[in-house]
Amino acid sequence: MKRFRIGRRAAGALAAALMCFGVTTAAWATNPVDQTQQEAFVPQVQAAINSCLINSDKSTITIKATASGDMTGTDGVIYLVELQPYQSNLEGRTDYAGSAALSDSLSFTLPLNHNTAEDKLYSKFVLAVWDGTKYIEISNHQYVTNPELIAKNTQAFVDPLTKKGLNIELNMLADAFDLGVKHVAVNIAFHQILGQGIDYQFEGKTYHFDKNIIAGYDKTISAFSGKGMTVTAIILNGWNDNTPNLIYPGTKKSSTAFYYLFNTATKEGFDETRAIASFLAERYDGSNGYQGKISNWIIGNEINNQQWNYTGAWDIDSYVQAYQNAFRVFYTAIKSTSASDRVYFSLDYNWNTDYDNKVKYTGKGIVDTFNRICKEQGQMEWGLSYHPYPAPMTEPEFWDDENTGLITYDYNSPVINFQNLSILTDYMAQDSLKTAGGQVRPIILTEQGFTGTSLTRGDVSQIQAAAYAYSYYLVDSNPHIDAYILSRQVDAPVEVRSGLSFGLWECSMNNGENIVATKRRKIWQVFRDIDKKNYTLEATEFAKPIIGIQNWSDVVPNFKWSRFEKK
Repeated sequence: MKRFRIGRRAAGALAAALMCFGVTTAAWATNPVDQTQQEAFVPQVQAAINSCLINSDKSTITIKATASGDMTGTDGVIYLVELQPYQSNLEGRTDYAGSAALSDSLSFTLPLNHNTAEDKLYSKFVLAVWDGTKYIEISNHQYVTNPELIAKNTQAFVDPLTKKGLNIELNMLADAFDLGVKHVAVNIAFHQILGQGIDYQFEGKTYHFDKNIIAGYDKTISAFSGKGMTVTAIILNGWNDNTPNLIYPGTKKSSTAFYYLFNTATKEGFDETRAIASFLAERYDGSNGYQGKISNWIIGNEINNQQWNYTGAWDIDSYVQAYQNAFRVFYTAIKSTSASDRVYFSLDYNWNTDYDNKVKYTGKGIVDTFNRICKEQGQMEWGLSYHPYPAPMTEPEFWDDENTGLITYDYNSPVINFQNLSILTDYMAQDSLKTAGGQVRPIILTEQGFTGTSLTRGDVSQIQAAAYAYSYYLVDSNPHIDAYILSRQVDAPVEVRSGLSFGLWECSMNNGENIVATKRRKIWQVFRDIDKKNYTLEATEFAKPIIGIQNWSDVVPNFKWSRFEKK
């Protein structure tokens, strides 16, 4: 057979002509350009995917993009290729989801195929050109950014009357009601809920969940949400030899790690993580009062320190990318079930200190990197969960923490805690960090407390109560913080032995690690009355001489109750 050789530009023209007659270039691309003349090259084509949205019909998605440049060395076609979250490149791929000629206004509409084996809800998309032997990526990766459009639960988010929250002992629920708790956090052990007793069908597979463990969560969550409390779930991935697919590949068990990075980097890990996330989102969507409602979801804990999210030494970009891949799976599962639920990542107070950029990172670095990657790959309505403990945690006063040298009043502060909390919210209020709709992202404080005993001074419960009063007023008067969950209702023996007595109640030290309340502290009454207009200033009057102030409005910007102060 005689073979005619054609030039690259002619090949591009032929490809375009074939497309006009309905012939796909993938069929012709077995040898679109003579491979004997083909050399490795960088295509002079630039492209960007600008949006990837579910349409109002809820059954299709539309990807919009731009492309420009010189198509020399390609077959003249721009290809849209679909990838799964665990796929990082197009090596070996010849299929494609759509194709078009070079244009500064590209649009591809595809079936969503939700709840089928071809479901695109979790997929990412990239633009590529074909050089005769392989695809070459020319754009960013982009995910679907509006999963909430297909959610069955479309009820608006319910903001409690106040920001007051507490980590509660379930057997002391009556005490929590007396205290007027509005927010509560629940830890969910991601690695322990698979088992037997509950069968869950998800995209053609059956997953099995531990009936007894789930029943425990049902009881706890429904007890809280049934009394009008906003429930925040903290999803924690511990080590479990029986669930290896939930651990990021290559991760070694560490004696210093409490929890581990979620795994969506393999097909098996992605499938299991997505199924568990969907199960939790559906079970706690509020449709069943005996199971309860989760409204806020925190994926992992204090991710700037791998002690709580371990995978091994990585640079910050690689680490945040791997974490965000998993975060997006949870986000998509949650938002496609309950449209108004909020999804957060968590940081400790080390804003610009205590980092090695291997297993510890700055909080500021995590925020900036997460936000940058999110913008490149598809915006999410993510929120920030923050833990502004005193520095050090073994002393309750935070108003003198600048003496440590860790507190400054600018964006480069080594630590951000209650003493300079407005620095955090000012930072998050920058336009570059706002949501796609121009709103400051939701911020909640979900783990912080003040010790009632000191290793050097003994009983400091009056100072503890004063610290809580001051900190609550700072939060209550800050419009960018939605919740303040205090740790904890009752001291924990293991913490007490370390000099950390965070409870509103003291605990017995004669019952092993069991938490048994014995005696209320001053902070109990302050906590109860802090959000009541008729009692709040009276309840906190005692704290002024301890802190060294005349009026709360002198130290609390935009103090909420200033009009009631006696001056």
